Amino acid sequence: MPSMRLLPPVLYLVVLAAAGCGGATSTTPVEFRIPVEVDEVGIDVVEDRIITTGTLRTRESVILNVETPGFLILARDAAGVRLAEGSFVSQGQVIADITGEDARLAAGLDATRRHADTAEQEMTRRQGLFAKGLIPEEDVRRAEATYADALHNFEISQRTAEKTHMTTPIAGVLLELARDEDGFPVADGQMVQPGFTVARIAPTDRLIADIDLVGPELARVRPGQAVQIRHYAFENMTIAGTILRLSPSMDPETHTFRAEVDVDNSRGFLRPGMFVEAAIIVERRADVAVVPRDAVTERAGRSVVFVIDGQRAVRRIVSLGLGDDDQVEVREGVTPGERIVVRGLETLTDGTRVRVVGAP
Repeated sequence: MPSMRLLPPVLYLVVLAAAGCGGATSTTPVEFRIPVEVDEVGIDVVEDRIITTGTLRTRESVILNVETPGFLILARDAAGVRLAEGSFVSQGQVIADITGEDARLAAGLDATRRHADTAEQEMTRRQGLFAKGLIPEEDVRRAEATYADALHNFEISQRTAEKTHMTTPIAGVLLELARDEDGFPVADGQMVQPGFTVARIAPTDRLIADIDLVGPELARVRPGQAVQIRHYAFENMTIAGTILRLSPSMDPETHTFRAEVDVDNSRGFLRPGMFVEAAIIVERRADVAVVPRDAVTERAGRSVVFVIDGQRAVRRIVSLGLGDDDQVEVREGVTPGERIVVRGLETLTDGTRVRVVGAP
């Protein structure tokens, strides 16, 4: 008896099905629809932006240098805590004192005060004698000149003595405080010489961001425009700024133009020296029709979107306006509320049958 070759079960079913139909086969046409993701045409605000970078600095600063040699004693705050970098100080607050014999001798306040008092008494005595006709007027004039000189020297001593009490003329934050040439903090009682920097003070509630613009960008920027400042340390947070002024000349090395941005740092997140991103708002439009940037594609050199009409994707030529990396204004071609393809549009043509997946 001849051997029989066993067939796979699936093949048996196919053979039986064919036999049951008398050997005739039929096929049902399969309709292929391209899967796509969609979104709706919305209403939103769009902006035309120039993105650049810059470095933060203070608007102004004060540097307190030693003018009289002596021993440095840093001041304390109202709670008795020694001032430190980062401390806030008010206008007129004492930052440090310069003490010691050298400082006292440099001021010479006691000696010049006594000299001025003596000269004043002598002038008064001679004025009385002249009034009685006992001395000539020339003696009175010499006494008055001597007193004027003594008073001048006393006033100079007063100013020198005041310099041993180092105060700040502005309110702000201590950005730098009593560091030696190697950058290490100087202890109280350390001998300092004229020229030593005791403190650098600046207000930080408003900062300046120095940004650079190229020629075409400069033509679109003007003082007063809004700027959004970002720093990588603070995700999803923008800080308001305003174009303050534009440089009248170009940097010959970088071939860029400098612009200054006034930055609101009232919340204190930013620090001088930070490197930030600046988005200049050149133009802003509200309540306009917008579509996701991914919904727009090119066909024959024209911008188009695919609108869902039943089970088909209909091509629409659109006129675009302002936009950013996420969305773009559509001035003509679609209306708010229409559903458009945002994923899977690469192979679409006008009228292609589609299957919507992940629809909102």
